[in-house]
Amino acid sequence: MGQNENVEKTPKTSWFNGLKTEFSKIFWPDGKSLVRQTIAVVAVSVVVGLIIALMDWVIQYGVDFLIGLSF
Repeated sequence: MGQNENVEKTPKTSWFNGLKTEFSKIFWPDGKSLVRQTIAVVAVSVVVGLIIALMDWVIQYGVDFLIGLSF
């Protein structure tokens, strides 16, 4: 149970070579595709932000209306 096994550590050069190999496998998008995807992300973010702002305004108006009711 208390035995230590001799574990050989791989030299850092092989780790960096492995990292370089993995990075070469990555599919990097071309510039045109990158611009289109960036525009899509910004557009969706703006639309979602507007929807959240509209929902916030409606809920706030409803809460203010309910608080203003006098019985």
